[in-house]
Amino acid sequence: EKTAKTSGTRKKKKSVSEWKSLVAEFQKPHAGRAWWQVINSVGSVGLIWCILYFLQGMMKEGTVATTAGWWATVSLSALAGLFLVRVFIIFHDCGHGSFLKSKKANNTLGFISGLLTLTPFHHWKWEHSIHHASTGDLSRRGVGDIWTLTVKEYLESTRWRRFTYRLTRNPVILFLIAPLFLFFVLQRFVAKSAKPRERKSVHLMNMALLIKSAVLISIFGFFPWFIIQLIMMTVAGTCGVWLFYVQHQFEDAYWVKGDEWDFTTAAMEGSSFYKLPKLLQWFSGNIGFHHVHHLNPMIPNYNLERCHCSDPYFEKVPPMNILTSLKSINYRLWDE
Repeated sequence: EKTAKTSGTRKKKKSVSEWKSLVAEFQKPHAGRAWWQVINSVGSVGLIWCILYFLQGMMKEGTVATTAGWWATVSLSALAGLFLVRVFIIFHDCGHGSFLKSKKANNTLGFISGLLTLTPFHHWKWEHSIHHASTGDLSRRGVGDIWTLTVKEYLESTRWRRFTYRLTRNPVILFLIAPLFLFFVLQRFVAKSAKPRERKSVHLMNMALLIKSAVLISIFGFFPWFIIQLIMMTVAGTCGVWLFYVQHQFEDAYWVKGDEWDFTTAAMEGSSFYKLPKLLQWFSGNIGFHHVHHLNPMIPNYNLERCHCSDPYFEKVPPMNILTSLKSINYRLWDE
């Protein structure tokens, strides 16, 4: 197996007070930017559902050929999947309380965007906060992250554990099967250690999804609804898991144990700068500036690029592009 190597000399880091002063102005929500993002993201998903409704109607009436109609359906559903990635970033920012100034507005919008992305808001918010507090710490793996073993752990594992680890790290499983399982199945269940509010959010979301699905099935019919929803979530889930993967699984990523762990270093050296073409950057809600996001999760996605460009400190993180990010598929284990 190829292994990710430990980095050499660590970059000189700024103190907490220094980087906090750099990001202060960018962590302020902007209502105009936020609501325009809601319109062009959530609104686009709604518009595509409307177009698909009329398209299905024209196919039934015979005004559009069945083959051409289904090709158009598949294409529009895939496009909606890309918009759902952007919707999930809104959901993500609401979870951090950074998207809008009002806590109530963030919670409400978080539930709505969660309904579109099949994710319970408070339950996900709780698990994601653990991810932010522990990313890069070998002693606190297992919540909100991708299963990662060290070389030593792998060599000491049973045959069954090695097999399951290799299976979950297979690209087809990791980027195609796992995302569908995550959003359709895993998000329907409550984590054992979840508190009452988080548990309630899962049950409430499951109920809301049943109602939403029943309404859409009554409008489209079961088979068209199933195909459309499956394509949307396949595209959205695959893109989302890939983005999350390359944000923390890359050469020289920061991994240490326990007392050695440092928040600032984990953010700047344990989170990648994924430099995407502008169109893909737009669809992914600027989440490629992941080092800035982990440094201060209170910076809304629409301010991440401006923050990154505001000071040479942020630009010291080596960028990863689409071509170089493909190398990350070969990384399986962390070599201590």
